[in-house]
Amino acid sequence: MTHTLDLAGIGIGPFNLSLAAHLDAVEGVEARFFDRATRLEWHPGMMLPGVELQTSFLKDLVTATHPTSPWSFMSYLVAQKRFYEFLNADFSAIPRPEFARYLGWVGENLSSLRFASAVDRIDFDGTNFRLRIGREQVNARNLAIAVGLVPNIPAWARAAASDQCFHNAQAANRLDRLSGQRVAVIGGGQSGAEVLLHLISSDRFAGREIEWISMRPNFLPLDDSPFTDELFTPGYVESFHRLPQGRRETILEQQLLAGDGASTSTLKAIYRQLYTLRHLSEETTAVNMTPHREVLNVTREGSEYRLIMRNGFDGAIETRTVDAVVLATGYAFAIPDCMAPLMNRIALDERGHYRLNASFEVEWDGPDDRRIYALNAGRLSHGIAEPQLSLMAWRSAKIVNSLLGRAQFDLDLPDPPVAWSSRHTIQSLHHLGANARMTESGAR
Repeated sequence: MTHTLDLAGIGIGPFNLSLAAHLDAVEGVEARFFDRATRLEWHPGMMLPGVELQTSFLKDLVTATHPTSPWSFMSYLVAQKRFYEFLNADFSAIPRPEFARYLGWVGENLSSLRFASAVDRIDFDGTNFRLRIGREQVNARNLAIAVGLVPNIPAWARAAASDQCFHNAQAANRLDRLSGQRVAVIGGGQSGAEVLLHLISSDRFAGREIEWISMRPNFLPLDDSPFTDELFTPGYVESFHRLPQGRRETILEQQLLAGDGASTSTLKAIYRQLYTLRHLSEETTAVNMTPHREVLNVTREGSEYRLIMRNGFDGAIETRTVDAVVLATGYAFAIPDCMAPLMNRIALDERGHYRLNASFEVEWDGPDDRRIYALNAGRLSHGIAEPQLSLMAWRSAKIVNSLLGRAQFDLDLPDPPVAWSSRHTIQSLHHLGANARMTESGAR
């Protein structure tokens, strides 16, 4: 490239895809998005039979902020000629492969995407960012970093990692290759629940011993009640961002089940399958449900794995010996290697995460009109909605408005029904008082 892009995006997952879809509606902005993959695949390792989306399909790439976009989920259904069938199916939660195909459809058709283009290095020459992509150099005024999170392998499991001890991100490809009779699934969230349900429902694992281990005091459902869903709204995120970091961290610890619980439908399916195995099946599959266990260590001993756990219910130390371990232990933030030349200019917090302003701009010491945006990197700064699909359209619109320096997308909303901050309460009281005075004046 001999010219300079207005924005270069690193990574093409749902979040940068949403940003690209929003920019597709803006005349005069030249943006390109790069990814080392040859095409967009969304969590292919977790596409087990029957998995469902935990988020409404209306919270797609664009609908919340640009409902007339050609890149909405509804547009996808119409393009695939199955709009009516989808409505008639009346899904309580849509199949996750359907949403993955929607993302893939957008990825195949947006002209600003460049797959098979790994960004090896990013420098800043004093005026623009310089991206090294193989033998090519791309210049850009601004960056959007959305490389996603990486599978979290706890320190106690790293030495044991192998083909028989792996993260659930590889579940779809590896589960049916497991050997041995005893399988442990570690992790009490939705991923652990989906892996367990697959194991206890598959004829491939009939007659084996399967154990579900969770540090949580029980196998707990996702809290998706209406007032908890308020945590996934722009008003809450903006209030959360204004808090001091220490208070934000405390609040995040209290909200675990708002973003990381198992779907009630999945838990019901597990319980019903347990009932079938215990009372109606001739198979001898043994399923051990063991909550409130903190795994302290996993060691490999020959072809077996020895687990040491602390039982939080009675305080006892327990051991298990299994033939395979699936680590449903979540994902972790990581800064991509290509950012290394810029890191001495970027502000990080105490945990090594980017410091982000309200518009998802990374704090750095470069010119004010040269910005680095970070997507799916602000859980500590913007709350539990940040790694979720729920607000990706709003975040994309927020970034576009910041990039352009104008309100390309209308993001003004009324005050939320819940008064999160004292500031909101005072504003609401003033508003109510003004309305009351107007009513009294009219009555007189």
